[in-house]
Amino acid sequence: MKRESAHTPTIQVIDRMFSLLDVLAAHPDPVPLKVLSEQTGLHPSTAHRILNDLAVGRYVDRPEAGCYRLGMRLLELGNLVKARLDVRDAALAPMRELHKLTHQPVNLSVRQGDEIIYIERTYSERSGMQVVRTVGGRAPLHLTSVGKLFLAHDDAARVRAYATRTGLSGHTRNSITQLPLLERELAKVLQYGSARDNEELELGVRCMAAGIYDDQGKLIAGLSISAPADRLEDGWLDRLKETAAQISNKLGHHS
Repeated sequence: MKRESAHTPTIQVIDRMFSLLDVLAAHPDPVPLKVLSEQTGLHPSTAHRILNDLAVGRYVDRPEAGCYRLGMRLLELGNLVKARLDVRDAALAPMRELHKLTHQPVNLSVRQGDEIIYIERTYSERSGMQVVRTVGGRAPLHLTSVGKLFLAHDDAARVRAYATRTGLSGHTRNSITQLPLLERELAKVLQYGSARDNEELELGVRCMAAGIYDDQGKLIAGLSISAPADRLEDGWLDRLKETAAQISNKLGHHS
């Protein structure tokens, strides 16, 4: 099966993998290896070897011997992409309005493993602060206001596991690097429904964050304001929470 694409991958095995996935996507039911071989033009042993590797990564399932279908990992990744696109679309206009009020960077971030990833940002040169964390940038959960939101929604065992995996390494003298201190901080996050970064990721920069929830009540993103340490105003917090709630409502969340 020849894929209709303007570009062909330069690595042959990746092109073959794409061809197999395309054939699987075209069939609602599990596909026998023989059919996959015929429709991709691959030798059965080559197709089998690639499919086995895809199965290890859960990109392909084997519901029965010799038959294959698309795997759950693709669904997980698809849902992740969909959630990011949806929340970004819902957040962009409210973020701009919040930026007009504060004249400081407003950030939209999501969790990916043990880090947050910045997926959108509104800022201007008037903020007086160099923008270090660009869209696509990452940062540890425990050093960021949005990251603390996500950790606060984990149970105690998962927080301990995170601390063990990461070692709670710090970036500044203000970084929280001990589990008991982190646990106390997360308790405050749950109590107040917001989180703060007090120069824990970068000296001279403070942040405040509020959560964004989907129609199932799941925390899917965080909205934060970052500013020079002496310019972050506590009075912005209520507006930040209102903006995060507005975005959540657009995503079908009702508090």
